[in-house]
Amino acid sequence: MQQSHIMEDKVLSAVRAFASSISSGSKVVADMSALIDATAELPLENFAYWERLIRYEFDRVLTDVAPPKWKFWANSSHELLTWLDLINWDGYRRERVLRTLSGGAPNTFFFSCAIRRLNDWVPEVRKAAREKLPEIAAATNPDYVVAAVCVALANWSSWGRIEQQDKQVLLQIIATDEVAACFRHKIISSSSGPMASLFSQLGRTAILDSYLAEIAQHAAQPSVRAKAYRSLFEGRITWIEARKWQWTDVRYCVGRLNAVMSEREIAVQVPFLELLKCSAGDRSSVVRRVAAEFLIRALETLGDDAKGFAQAFAADKSNPVSERGRFALKQLAMPAS
Repeated sequence: MQQSHIMEDKVLSAVRAFASSISSGSKVVADMSALIDATAELPLENFAYWERLIRYEFDRVLTDVAPPKWKFWANSSHELLTWLDLINWDGYRRERVLRTLSGGAPNTFFFSCAIRRLNDWVPEVRKAAREKLPEIAAATNPDYVVAAVCVALANWSSWGRIEQQDKQVLLQIIATDEVAACFRHKIISSSSGPMASLFSQLGRTAILDSYLAEIAQHAAQPSVRAKAYRSLFEGRITWIEARKWQWTDVRYCVGRLNAVMSEREIAVQVPFLELLKCSAGDRSSVVRRVAAEFLIRALETLGDDAKGFAQAFAADKSNPVSERGRFALKQLAMPAS
């Protein structure tokens, strides 16, 4: 809690200093380095809070230190557009800053601000974001792009205004060579975070298809390895397209959000027996459970190899895996019809 207050004070201090320099009437724009450093440390999972906080403080300082109206020569700074105008209250300024800023985003926070304009409540701002975001991304550090896109992919199913063409812009950015390479490294090496969900969303594109076997064997997180093996077994990859509300009892206003799934076939083919051997020997029961599931599906086609796998699964220390192994043995013991 104390760390959060320290971070908040640092951000607000940097916002005040930058806003004051803009309203000072000076022809020299203040250095944004303090603001960039402060926002670089912000947790993106709580982005909406920081966006509101910074927008309010920036607007408050600009209003408090605005020059008197009779000093008309001092109002030229009002038209100065900065990265902070991406979160301005005024939709016209948000659109103008998207169309006029050049160069890459200075950190992940500001690139996230640009991405979130794809879900802006003003149609003209969304249009400007669609047109300019690829250009901004191309000039931005790929690590900043990957970190910001990760958060966007985790949340865009709940964005009510984003359209399919807006999502296509993000997929276009993901497919660029540098960004795709960063994503592959992140999926394999990250030991924490919602990597399985990210992996699923990246399945909308083919950037991971040729690396599925590597991901299945070497990804740090068991859930990612399990997802990769399942995709290879099934020859397809699935993801959550959206969430739709379903009433279960209208009289009492009771309902639930159901996931709407989409899928894409993958062209990568690995021999079934090779997949089964690798997944059955994985160190995580989460992955071995997937292997046992697909063993049961293929009992009739595996022949003599099926019994050995079933016995190994039945002796597994994990109950979900051993249950599937015992079921497979029972199926094998049944007389052929």
